[in-house]
Amino acid sequence: MPISVVINTYNAEKHLERVLDAVKDFDEIVVCDMESTDSTLDIARKYGCKIATFPKGNITIVEPARNFAIKQATHEWVLVVDADEVITPELREYLYNRIGQADCPTGMFISRLNMFMGRYSNSKSSNDYQLRFMKRNKVDWPHTIHSVPHIDGPVEKAPNKYKMLHLADETVHQLVNKANIYSDNEVVKKMHKNYGCWALFYRPLWRFFRTYILKGEIMHGKRGLIKAYLDANYQVYVVSKIMELKLREKDCNKK
Repeated sequence: MPISVVINTYNAEKHLERVLDAVKDFDEIVVCDMESTDSTLDIARKYGCKIATFPKGNITIVEPARNFAIKQATHEWVLVVDADEVITPELREYLYNRIGQADCPTGMFISRLNMFMGRYSNSKSSNDYQLRFMKRNKVDWPHTIHSVPHIDGPVEKAPNKYKMLHLADETVHQLVNKANIYSDNEVVKKMHKNYGCWALFYRPLWRFFRTYILKGEIMHGKRGLIKAYLDANYQVYVVSKIMELKLREKDCNKK
C-alpha cells in the first residue's frame, strides 16, 4: 500500500533538504507551505514535491494548516512530518510492513528523539510520542497549539526503537522565545481554568519534578537541570497569563 508524506513549512530552508532526502523513497511528498520568503519552495521543487499553499496571515502556529495539508495527499495512508524531523529507514520499513497487516490501527504514535544544547539524550524528556501516521480520511486536527489529532478508529504506539529525529538544536534563547509564543496560544485552550495563586507554585514544582526526576534529566548534569527549570518556568507563563486575563476582565466588569 502506498504512503503519502505531508510536510507543513514556513521558511524551512535550514533542514528541509535533509528532511526530504530521508523521505524520498515514500510514494508521494506533499509540501504545504505558508507563504515562505526563503528558498523553501525551491528546495521542494528540486525534490519533485507536490506543493500546496496555505495563507499564513497572522497565524503563528502550524495546527490551523494541518487538515488542509493532509487533504492534499493522494494516498489513503499519511505520514505527517515537520520540516525539522528526519524519518529513519527503520521507521519507514516498519510503517510499510505494518499497514500490510490485518490488525493495523487507523492511527499511530511515533517516538521522536529531541536535541537540547547540542546533544540527544536517552532521558524520557528527550523522547516524546507524536500522533503522525494515520488514514487520510479518518483524521481531524484541532487548530489549537500542541493539539493531538482526533482519529476515527483504533490508535497504537509504534515500538520505541523506530524513531524520527528532531533536528532542531534548541538553545536556551530559543526555548525562552518559544515559551512566550506557545504560552500565548495555550491560554486559548485553558481559559476555562480558574487557577488560584497556589497554582503558581504547584504547577511549576510538579513540572520540574516530572522532568528532572521522573523523566531522567537528573542524569544529564547542567543540561538536565536547565531543561527542567525551563519546563517549570513555562507553567509560570501559562498560569500567569490566564490569571492576568481574568483579572482584567474582572476590572472591566466593575466599571
